[in-house]
Formats: sequence, structure tokens, C-alpha cells
Amino acid sequence: MNTRIMTKILVFLSLTVALYAQAPPTQQPPAAPEVPPPAAGPGIEQLRPNYVLRPGDQVLIRAFEMDEISERPFRIEADGFINLPVLGRVQAGGLTVENFEKELLDLLKKYVRQPQVTVTVVQFASDTIFAVGAFKVPGIYPLGGRRNLVEMIAGIGGLLPTASRRIHVTRRKEYGPIPLPNAVTTPDGSGTTVEINLARLQESVNPAEDIVLMPFDVITVDPAQPIYVLGDVGRPGPVPLQERESMSITQVLAYSGGLTRYAKLQSAYILRPISNTSRRAMIAVNLKRVLRGEELDQPLLPNDVLFVPMTSLVKQTLASNPVYAMSMALELATLGLTIGR
Repeated sequence: MNTRIMTKILVFLSLTVALYAQAPPTQQPPAAPEVPPPAAGPGIEQLRPNYVLRPGDQVLIRAFEMDEISERPFRIEADGFINLPVLGRVQAGGLTVENFEKELLDLLKKYVRQPQVTVTVVQFASDTIFAVGAFKVPGIYPLGGRRNLVEMIAGIGGLLPTASRRIHVTRRKEYGPIPLPNAVTTPDGSGTTVEINLARLQESVNPAEDIVLMPFDVITVDPAQPIYVLGDVGRPGPVPLQERESMSITQVLAYSGGLTRYAKLQSAYILRPISNTSRRAMIAVNLKRVLRGEELDQPLLPNDVLFVPMTSLVKQTLASNPVYAMSMALELATLGLTIGR
């Protein structure tokens, strides 16, 4: 064995011994990983620049050094144009808010050296809904009469593959409560909100959750949370669900590189979030029985944590006997393995 390889092995051994010398002699349940809260996706205000202006919409223009049009509402006429002081007739219908702002900037350059302009829709010509988050094309869409939730989602292009299987609908108070038993009042009291299971919408015929949408309903879909695997597995870390609602324990273990030789199979457990709290429930799992088919290969859900501890005897031995730890690490290194995480 050449000097370079020997040096690498010695460095590896010293790090391994230091790591296990610091480990406590008894296994303690790990804290749940710091999982960032699900991304909310673009807010309604962020969707407005992509909104396509329509005849009948009313916009508020704010233009730097152009008092004639600034801070005044203007309505888009039936032909799609707006009559503006100084600038004359300007096309707005069929343009996004962002593109209309660019059009105004070009026109204002004749009168202002460094024009600045923002456009805000203050009144919509027709009833609209807001699609926020993990949609293929999030945005503001006309309601167009009586439309159900499934019809609207399909009509605007559907969801991203990474979207959660949970849909949130929020409705303004003036349009009445959402007619579902699990609907609750929003924290600010301005309306009601409800969580709807996408699978039930897709699998059932005329499900109750396929509600009739009301003007200004906000449909929000967050990105799906992964499953987290910690402890003595080949590759600890998040396991993406993609379009699935769940994955079995054996599927997750296979994705994570399997178990190491020192995994304590009988003492694994799942940490599962408790709804509407920051706490997690602990569910014991005997992986030995699961792998033998003697126990249910239960499904893991988004944001679950599967923890596989290391055998306590091995950890105690490694911590109390550096020589043994070094010889074990050397033996594993010759096999291309490392001591468990």
C-alpha cells in the first residue's frame, strides 16, 4: 500500500474515532430535522404582472413626473384601448400588466427623461379566481360563469409533477362559507378556507369536494414535502415523492441505499407531524419483521421522518475503545465501506 493511500486511511480513522468518542453511550431519539415550511408560491400580488388585461378592467397608473395620468384610475374600453391625457389612445387589452407598463414607459420617454411607471388592476371586468403555487401556469383567470374546482384546474393547465396532493381554497366572507364540513374561518376572519384531497377529486364521481367556485376564490397548491430518512442507512436525507401520495418503508429504504450492517432494526421509528401543531408523533417500527413480511410495510407520508438507530453496543464499543474502532474502520475501508452515519 503506497504512502498516499495509507495517509488517507489514517485521516479517515482519526475522524471516525473522534466522531464516536463524542457520541453518547445510549441512543437518544434525534430531534426532527429543521424542515423549512412549505413554500407558499407566488402571492396574489406577484401574479398581477402576468394578468392579461381585458376590456372593462380598471387600472390605476402611477407615473413619476407625469401628474396628468398619475394616481388616477382608467377603464379599458370595449376596443381594448385607454384614453390617457397627453399620451392619447393606448392599447391595453390583450397585454399583461407588465407589458402594458413597458408600453407606457416607451411613450413616456418623449416627455420624461427617466420615466418610472407602475400599473395596478383595481377592478376586474369579470369575476376572477387566483391560482397560486405549484400550478403549471399560476395566474389570475376569469371565472366565466359556473365552474367547478376540477374543471377550473384542468382548464388552466393542471398542476406541476412536484405539486402537493393537497389543495387549499380560500373564499371571501361576502360570498358565504365554503360548503364543506372541514372548512374553517381564516385567521383574520375575512373568509373561510378548506383543504381538499386531490386523490378524492380524481377518483370519485361528483365528489363533494368538487365545489362550485366563487368570485375571487384563491386556489393554492404547495410543492410536495419529501420523506426524510435519518440514521444508519446508506444515504440519509430527503426522499422526493414526486406525484405519489406516499411510499412504503421498503421503497424508502431502497431509495436511501439500504441499511448498514450495524442498523438496529427492531428499534426504528417514524416521526409524523401532528396536524395544526409543531409536534410529531412517534410510531415504533420493527424493520426486521417488516423485511420478513411479518409486519405491515406501512406507507410513509409527506414530511414523515424515518429514523434507523445504530446498535447501542457497537456505539458504546466505538466510543470506549479507540483501538477497536480503528481496526474496524480499517477493515471496512479495505471493503470500500464506512462506519454507519
